[in-house]
Amino acid sequence: MAALVPEPRAFWPLLTCVCTALLCLCQALGGRAAAAAAEGEEEEGAADAGAVPLLKGSALLLLGCLLARCCGAAGGGPRPGGGWGPSAARRGALEGFHARQLRLSPHVLGHSKAHVGRVVAELVRAAKAQGLQPGPTALSLRGDFVRVGSAYEQHKVRSPDCFDVLVPLRLPPRLQPEPRRAAGPAPSGAFVCGLRAPAGAGWPRRYRPFVEGFCAEPQGRCLLSSALVLRWFQGHLQRCLGAVRYRLQERCRISLAACPGRPPTLHIRPCSDYVCCHISMAVRLIPAIPLGDALYLTALPPDVPPAGPAHEALWGLNASRHEQRLLAWLKEQAPASSCHLKCLQLLKGLRDLRGQGLEEPFCSQWGRVLSSYVLKTALFSLMLHGPLEAWDERFLVERLEDLVMYLRDCLRKQTLMHFFLGNTSLPEAVALPRFLKEAAPVNLLAAFDGPTLDLAAFQLLYTWSQAPHLIRTYSRARYLRPPPAACRHGAEARQELPGE
Repeated sequence: MAALVPEPRAFWPLLTCVCTALLCLCQALGGRAAAAAAEGEEEEGAADAGAVPLLKGSALLLLGCLLARCCGAAGGGPRPGGGWGPSAARRGALEGFHARQLRLSPHVLGHSKAHVGRVVAELVRAAKAQGLQPGPTALSLRGDFVRVGSAYEQHKVRSPDCFDVLVPLRLPPRLQPEPRRAAGPAPSGAFVCGLRAPAGAGWPRRYRPFVEGFCAEPQGRCLLSSALVLRWFQGHLQRCLGAVRYRLQERCRISLAACPGRPPTLHIRPCSDYVCCHISMAVRLIPAIPLGDALYLTALPPDVPPAGPAHEALWGLNASRHEQRLLAWLKEQAPASSCHLKCLQLLKGLRDLRGQGLEEPFCSQWGRVLSSYVLKTALFSLMLHGPLEAWDERFLVERLEDLVMYLRDCLRKQTLMHFFLGNTSLPEAVALPRFLKEAAPVNLLAAFDGPTLDLAAFQLLYTWSQAPHLIRTYSRARYLRPPPAACRHGAEARQELPGE
């Protein structure tokens, strides 16, 4: 017959209850001792009465120790260095969180990316064909698209339902970039640039339709307007959507949502068995100005100061292709079982869990301070500070803690520099174009004040120390997003395997 052994979580509360019962018994004995002393035996009663408080004090001390041990085992209170349990339990909590909530099925992600590529290719092809009709002096599409973002960098979390795609545009020649900082806080300290039209008399006359349709003149200079380009891009795609919708009607339903000042979003809803993974997807189509060397300019968000004509003449820099090349180089140099992408996914997941328990206005600031781009930049910097062999899967917890501490230090110093702009300490194997090498360095945290960054540093440490508690709390059914639908073709393949 097996011995009955209580679970570790139930042992300390049970022992606490037993000690509480003993304390009550001591209290009853103390009352009897006092009654005996009142009947006459003063010396003996005094000795017994002196022993009872000593026993009561010992029981109270034991009870306090047991309560502290019980609260500590439940994960209460941050501890230095992120010590929140044995290493095996720590790793188990993180691995379970990654497997249940963060990790994407390569099969589902692959099918989603393939379908997005087919639909976007159809739309871009139709938009290019229609855009060539007005003539070479007008704005048009180049005819290709560039896949960017976490879904194409292998660190997207939770569900493959959101994608980013750059759509390069074809411009008249001789537009000159003018790199400069915005005259106010930019999104995460972004580097901005203007595109100036040539000042000679021949160019404006030759490309007069383009100048009148897409250029603004803040402070007397002829600059390409991001607002006018974005407005044309939205309308151009909307006009081409009908023909594409007809060709794709048996595969999916598509629609285009456009908000003023923001890139349009293509919504794809599968409607047949052609798509085995029935997930509704949103694809952000971002018009991009090619600078060469895999660099692009994209419109700034509308909520970024300065507003007005000065804002609409500014463009943000996109170096996503170079980030993908760096990730590919790190994958080649790091061990085959490297955990750097899993660390990034876990930190994004913990950030999102903590965000569910924060209140406004800091809740919005929390997501902006620890944006995915900031987390990715910190990972790049940390990996190049030490040997890449240290990022083996065996050291997952240690490397994740290093990443948290590195971010904490950056937040306290209020400094995290852009990884590419003006960075002279990159390895020789990571070749950068001249435009990035000569650009002025940019602090990604420059848009936030000191108290906000200090509070973010404190919350980051709290999130790391309380990670098991956060994972348990927000892993309940009401907090989880519904999982993607099962793949019909994958199920059929599994059924056919025994017969092969």
